[in-house]
Amino acid sequence: MDRFVLTDAQWAKMEPLCLGKKTDRGRSGQDNRLFIEAVLWIARTGSPWRDLPTYFGRWNSVYSRYSDWMKAGVFKRLFEAVSDEADMEYAMIDGTVVRV
Repeated sequence: MDRFVLTDAQWAKMEPLCLGKKTDRGRSGQDNRLFIEAVLWIARTGSPWRDLPTYFGRWNSVYSRYSDWMKAGVFKRLFEAVSDEADMEYAMIDGTVVRV
């Protein structure tokens, strides 16, 4: 994959908060940035985990890792790390749900 959704500046803020770094005890992740990109792909597309493209890795491994990170509260910390500069580029209101 040659194009990332995350900018290098966003990744620099997130990287120290990720689990599975070389300095962490236990197993370490192969590529945390690619894993985050996989989770963002699922969130953007709304696709089921089984439809995750193969360049992100095996879908069940990515899901298992996602589940572990959710239980550990990692995504909350990552969101807080990058939310100081909110990008409203993709914010929109769907008129089919707004009741007048």
